[in-house]
Amino acid sequence: MQACYGECVKRRDFGQYCGLARALELVGERWALLIVRNLIVRPRRYSELQTGLAGIPTNVLASRLKELEQTGIVERQVAPAPARGVVYALTEVGRSLEPALLSLARWGATQLGDPQPGDVVSPEGVVLNLRAVFQPSQAAGLTAAWEIHVRDVVAHAVITDGVLTAGLGPSPVKPDLIITPKLADDELASYRAIITALRDGVVELEGSRKLLDTFLRVFTVPRLA
Repeated sequence: MQACYGECVKRRDFGQYCGLARALELVGERWALLIVRNLIVRPRRYSELQTGLAGIPTNVLASRLKELEQTGIVERQVAPAPARGVVYALTEVGRSLEPALLSLARWGATQLGDPQPGDVVSPEGVVLNLRAVFQPSQAAGLTAAWEIHVRDVVAHAVITDGVLTAGLGPSPVKPDLIITPKLADDELASYRAIITALRDGVVELEGSRKLLDTFLRVFTVPRLA
């Protein structure tokens, strides 16, 4: 990873020769890990990051992206055709943060209370939760594809011989089951709310209905929001 000390942007420096301290120096600033979260799902334009990180000040987003670029975690790429312009994407070093991010998400979910007024759920958060709660032991040898439709968000989870691919948008293969939870108009579309709707049968299903039970077995752990 490219070194970054005083010659780069100003950042927190703990002065400790410790892996955790170094990690916090690189990604411990406010909003940094949420930027990484969104880019783990897929590369994003600056405007898409700003929209997907509700509440982030423009100057903070610009600063965090600069810091993450200078430390070799994020890079700019030319958007693939037919799109034009520049997108931000994780480098190999940035992508290697995913296991730690999923562990933090699982731990943080145990500390959540009820949603508060003004709270939002990002589409990237839904995908991160799918990855975080995935139970490989329950998916051994399994091949199946699901689409989850929640209001205006579509996500997919595809398991191929026990290996998960989850992301935003329609499934890259024909889904075996399309799941549409029925949430109340004023209900936050959190992963917890989605799973509760599925367990309670408040859901529309299209496809192999028996795969709903499989989904609940493979993708749920207690108290994930």
